[in-house]
Amino acid sequence: MGAVRRQETERGRAAAEAVLSGAAAGAGPVLPGAGPDAWTAFDQELRSYPRYRCDAADRPEAALCHPDGRIRQQALSAPRPTPELVAIRCADWAPAVRRRARRVLADLLAADPLSALLRLTPLVLRLGRREQGAWALELFEGALRAAAGGPALAALHDSPDLPARRLAARIAVEAVAAADAAGAGAAELRELARRAAAEHDPATGRTWTDAALALAAASAGGPDAEAVDTLLGGHGPMVRSAGVTLLRRAGRAAEAGRYLGDRSGLVRACARWAVRQDGGDPYALTRAHVTGAGLATAAAVLGFAECAGREDAPLLRALTDHPVGAVRAGAVTGLRLLDTYDAALLEPLLDDPCPAVARAVALSLSGSADRPSTDRLLERVRPARPPHTRRAAYRLLRARGGMPALRASVELLADGDPGLRALAAHTVRAWNWQYALHTGETDAAELGGLLRRSAEAFDAYQLGLRLRRIGLRE
Repeated sequence: MGAVRRQETERGRAAAEAVLSGAAAGAGPVLPGAGPDAWTAFDQELRSYPRYRCDAADRPEAALCHPDGRIRQQALSAPRPTPELVAIRCADWAPAVRRRARRVLADLLAADPLSALLRLTPLVLRLGRREQGAWALELFEGALRAAAGGPALAALHDSPDLPARRLAARIAVEAVAAADAAGAGAAELRELARRAAAEHDPATGRTWTDAALALAAASAGGPDAEAVDTLLGGHGPMVRSAGVTLLRRAGRAAEAGRYLGDRSGLVRACARWAVRQDGGDPYALTRAHVTGAGLATAAAVLGFAECAGREDAPLLRALTDHPVGAVRAGAVTGLRLLDTYDAALLEPLLDDPCPAVARAVALSLSGSADRPSTDRLLERVRPARPPHTRRAAYRLLRARGGMPALRASVELLADGDPGLRALAAHTVRAWNWQYALHTGETDAAELGGLLRRSAEAFDAYQLGLRLRRIGLRE
């Protein structure tokens, strides 16, 4: 559960407690502006509370959540019942409560469709996962489809609630597809591209992007140039890759070379395809990107490595001395893509001042049999070293395994880096202490000392169990 959902859930529980304690007396709203998670938590807390106060039912919201179904049903006949709780009661386990709630919700939707759709769609989507929640979901989906192109659907496109935004995108795309035969064209394609480019949610972005690609493919005159440019400037890789793919159909395949150095591997792959389809050579273009003065970037280096062969390893090795840290990291990753491991070259880069370089070196060397010696790695996890160097060296120690990794893990339980401490604690707890006794690398006395030094990582039972398994008393 994300932080926002946790906050909303706690808000709903706190409101329920306030109602039960009498602190929420009065006619004001109990959860003004609350999201769906707050309302479902409010309802659950009230209905499951073991000491529900009878006088709490005097509060209209509390009556709608009363454990007694007859009181819930009666509360639905009150004037202006809380819409969110009416929607929740539509999925109630009691048939009589459900029937009355559904009539009330249908009346609310008919009386003010815009307000009801904007206010309740996120909640109805959550309720749709319940056994009796399909009715309200179908009702609202039907209302949104009937209002396609209207203000409610347009507003939901920008909703902070992800499920609501995804539903609105799907319905809008269905409407565009249905209108395609009736002449959907450049304006619709531009709108789809704009939505796709601005979207930060990958699932919703893909919905808009797929629709834009389908509409562009159906266009007899080729995709609209403005729509293609919008896609090329999109936030997500899927969106930009769609723009690159459309360049050839738009007669602009020569522009694909610009995206061979995109930060996304997906976009780079589409650019290589487009360049080849136009008769170009991605290898030559990417090599020019990394050899030209001031042109090298981390993404350009990766793009070159994706086209290169092992004979190009010297060029990537030379780039490990580049003044820009991101380029050095890209060169290290490129060597790994070429399956070229040079421990003598890479080990000193564990001490690189750029954290990205140290991470890339650790990832490369962890897959190589020619790793740095244990002593040199243990030296690099000492507190005097920078945090990123300690993290990289510890990753290699864990990849190597054995007692050096365990000794380092126990040392790092007191490290100043919270991430390293957490990883070390996880390693210590997951370690097979009994098996370590039989590897010949250590004895029971050392294992017992390491266990006692790492006592904070275990509760008393777990610590005692491990000590007994290696033949020691607690």
